[in-house]
Amino acid sequence: MQPTTFDFHHREDEIGQLVFLEECKDVPFEVKRVYYIYGVKDGARRGFHAHKSLEQACICIHGSCKVMLDDGKERIDVVLDDPTKGLYVGNAVWREMYDFSEDAVFLVLASEYFDEQDYIRDYDQFLAYLKEKEA
Repeated sequence: MQPTTFDFHHREDEIGQLVFLEECKDVPFEVKRVYYIYGVKDGARRGFHAHKSLEQACICIHGSCKVMLDDGKERIDVVLDDPTKGLYVGNAVWREMYDFSEDAVFLVLASEYFDEQDYIRDYDQFLAYLKEKEA
């Protein structure tokens, strides 16, 4: 599995930096929900789920963290430590976020509104879902 990353437009001038992105241009979907994670306790992990339909663009806009992606065949770890770069996480991909720096702010752009029915929160059920999807 090769991670898909985004390089967002950014500008730097004498007063600071600006990063900008647009739905359906810089991320490959219409953004319907935005949320962010911060203040993660030392050593804590987040995520532990996959989605049936939802797609995400993940950005560590401050600090750093790692994202483990698992498509049922391969696992990869991606370091997010640059606010001008994002990570695409498609549907049917298990994700776990970990190794958050103390100052990390992890922003997620989501393609769908919250729907608990779209979540797969058990890894064995995730693997069964993948098998069913392939059949």
